[in-house]
Amino acid sequence: MNEDIAAGLMAAIEAGDVDALRLIYAPEARIWHNDDGAEQTAEENLRTLRWLARNVRDLRYEEIRRDTLPAGYVQRHVLRGGLPDGTPIEVAACLFVTVEDGRITRIEEYADSRTSDPLRAYATARRAARESRS
Repeated sequence: MNEDIAAGLMAAIEAGDVDALRLIYAPEARIWHNDDGAEQTAEENLRTLRWLARNVRDLRYEEIRRDTLPAGYVQRHVLRGGLPDGTPIEVAACLFVTVEDGRITRIEEYADSRTSDPLRAYATARRAARESRS
């Protein structure tokens, strides 16, 4: 069962399918990231994933390895794709996922934050461009 949830999560993120992600996440789900130590609500995380799908070309998860845990699963993977300017993205990460009643209630994501620097720089530049037009 957790394998289906895990595969569904990855497929929905790759497709940018926010409606499918809403069904996978429990409404009270929390997503924590090691790079900023902050927790996101499910809706906040959906906004982040929507942005990722819109701004990273050929977004895909590769080198996926999963192990079942009593209350969920752990997954190691490499997120790959490219920014619109051609900058390649390659972020190695590990997720600890808690599943209750068939839905994800918590994700703790540990990623190599240096490898996501191009994503942050691109997002900052986009924000600055929007603000300068205002």
